[in-house]
Amino acid sequence: MRIDLIALDLDGTLLNAADHISDRNGRALSRALERGVRVVLVTGRGVDLPIRISAELGLNLPVICCHGALTKDFGANRTLVHLPLPLAYAKPMVEYAEKNGLSIAIYAEEMFWRLEGSRVFMDDMRGPTWREARTFTDVLHEAPTFIRFMGEASVRAMQREFGDWPLNFRYETWQEFVECAVLNREASKRNALARLCADFQVSPEHVLAVGDSRNDVPMLRWAGIGVAMGNAPREVKEAVRYVTAGNDDDGVAMAIERFVLGMQQKRPA
Repeated sequence: MRIDLIALDLDGTLLNAADHISDRNGRALSRALERGVRVVLVTGRGVDLPIRISAELGLNLPVICCHGALTKDFGANRTLVHLPLPLAYAKPMVEYAEKNGLSIAIYAEEMFWRLEGSRVFMDDMRGPTWREARTFTDVLHEAPTFIRFMGEASVRAMQREFGDWPLNFRYETWQEFVECAVLNREASKRNALARLCADFQVSPEHVLAVGDSRNDVPMLRWAGIGVAMGNAPREVKEAVRYVTAGNDDDGVAMAIERFVLGMQQKRPA
């Protein structure tokens, strides 16, 4: 099957455990681009990292960020699609979280916001794309892109109070850390990728998608060829036909070499 477009998740997929792109992954992407194949990054992250990586790799499509809630043409610095979390839902959730001391972060105006003195769960929360606010009232001037509930206690409280609301809840677990991103109900990686492919007149059967997390599964199943990473949870691997090696073992390169470049690969054990 001819592949015209490659869609790649970042964390746990294109990036290894050190948040780097391996030489083999980089070479495989370069060869795919030379053949005229389009490549898009599809990530739960904000815009900063995927834009930087896309520019460094010379990728040729907008980036899909924020679990599919935001698609941005980084070359023209233009937002193509933004599906924010409506204020009617965001404000009571944030007010409840602040009143009850829940750990949350808000992504608004392409920045992450947390309260002054709040817990820092990960090193990147100290990075340049994070800001602190005295109160979230100072931040919620307009509908945010999404809200992150961080830590098991905060996630459970959110589920108890708001779990039946008509929103998109994206749960993730990294070792002992649990979080849930709350988004517009129409926001998803699968929907954003489908819109982008329609814009470029690329049909699903000519798409290769690679990912490792639960929120990647609809995208992987929509694509003509969906590939789960070897480091993905079992339910992700069982949801698709193909599994490649892990993100520390050039799994993305192996998928591209097999399905785009036509190179013979041994099936991972």
